[in-house]
Amino acid sequence: MFTSLLNVKEAIVIERKLISYLKTYIDNELDRLEDLKRFHAKVSDLHSGIYDGPAATAMANPLIAFTLIKRLQSEWLNLVHSNEASENTQALRSGFEAVEASLPKLEDLQGAAKGLMRLQDVYALQVGSLARGRFQRAARGEPVDVYRPTVSVPLSGDDCFLVGKVAYEQGDYYHSVPWLEESVRLFRVAGGGWSPENQGTLEDALDHLAFSHFKAGNVSYALSLSQELLHHDPMNGRVLQNVEKYEKLLVESTSLPISEGGGMRRPNSTYLRTRTLYERLCQTQGSQPKHYENHRLYCDSFTNGDPGLLLQPIRREVLSLQPYVVLYHNFITDKEAENIKTLSQQGLRRSVVASGEKQETADYRISKSAWLKDTVHPIIGQMDRRIARLTGLNVRTPYGEYLQVVNYGIGGHYEPHFDHATSASSPVFKLKTGNRVATFMIYLSSVEAGGSTAFIYANFSVPVVENAALFWWNLHRNGGGDENTLHAGCPVLVGDKWVANKWIHEHGQEFQRRCGLNLED
Repeated sequence: MFTSLLNVKEAIVIERKLISYLKTYIDNELDRLEDLKRFHAKVSDLHSGIYDGPAATAMANPLIAFTLIKRLQSEWLNLVHSNEASENTQALRSGFEAVEASLPKLEDLQGAAKGLMRLQDVYALQVGSLARGRFQRAARGEPVDVYRPTVSVPLSGDDCFLVGKVAYEQGDYYHSVPWLEESVRLFRVAGGGWSPENQGTLEDALDHLAFSHFKAGNVSYALSLSQELLHHDPMNGRVLQNVEKYEKLLVESTSLPISEGGGMRRPNSTYLRTRTLYERLCQTQGSQPKHYENHRLYCDSFTNGDPGLLLQPIRREVLSLQPYVVLYHNFITDKEAENIKTLSQQGLRRSVVASGEKQETADYRISKSAWLKDTVHPIIGQMDRRIARLTGLNVRTPYGEYLQVVNYGIGGHYEPHFDHATSASSPVFKLKTGNRVATFMIYLSSVEAGGSTAFIYANFSVPVVENAALFWWNLHRNGGGDENTLHAGCPVLVGDKWVANKWIHEHGQEFQRRCGLNLED
């Protein structure tokens, strides 16, 4: 669910059903409690009225005596052993079980938490501001808005606890510490009280935070937090042992070295080698500094010499010459974009990446995708013909792959990668039509913030432009891969990002894109 915002939106419908079930339960319980209150008032009135005098006088009346005996033998029994409460509870549980299969799994919760941590890292966001429903980073010691959403919600102590716990369970104390610290702060503000919907408590947050600080090498603070925890749970044997351990360590060494947990350093990525440049380009959100301006770049009305475009040329914006990257504005209409998104919804599956000859899911690509053949709907064929006119390339199968539609999830992204194959064993070659010579990417939606396409080595990023299309050559004319096309889909900060990719292969382009006379071209 976390890999596609479409699925997250569908969860709203599910929760509305649960709200309805809960409302019915509350109404039934209120009716039941009204009955209890009525019985309580009736009996209390008897005891404060009729029974308040001499018992012998009241019991002399056989009607009074009979009603007392009946209540004690029957009415109290019926009241205490009533099944109404359990029936109400069972009705609520049955409603829950009816939608349980469609509810988010633990993997979804963990993935959503990782998405928040990814946004925290890539956009240098402050955890405290995220907890307040804001997207801010520190600049000269002051919080500065990265983006101010029109609608947002603050996070609770339990929300922050769950994010910190996901990091904690991965041994990632760089992230667990700030999230757990925010959790402890919020639990303290709330008075440390427990709510039935919460998974964590102040004690849980203190426990995880103390050990996180210990693993990060901050033993004195781990001791302080553990001592605070003992005020809430003085008989906790494990915490008592930890306190003893921390005190001993502090006595033995006043300059304790950083533990094997690695301190508060951010975890390294085994895949991402260009993290600093990638994140800087994402943070610009497509707004480039002045020194990136190039007088050789231009905008024009483009026809590509195609008769079909003479009366309705498309606005072309040349963004880069090395590599050659252009943006075609208003390539697609709103209606066409919506139709393509609708056609893809049933086929959306977790996006995969090449792994040798196989394909597999990966944390560095968070989205869902679907493949649409041109036989699915006439609009797909129309897109192919439009792409062919603009590029002059043969995009028919198998020279062009089927249209891939992608919907990004919470913090959805695709870290730096090449579209062309860099290994002879790549699944790209299964079509037996050579490598991917070009990419044509259509923006099917807008986003409120984030989601730019960053070209790492070329040192620029392109913001999401609704209904526009981005085109670039992946290969040089000699067939070698262009390293300057290393690119990434930056995490979506706020919004629902949809794109459609058309990958065009070498074969079938022999007369459309000829080899150069220079082997180095």
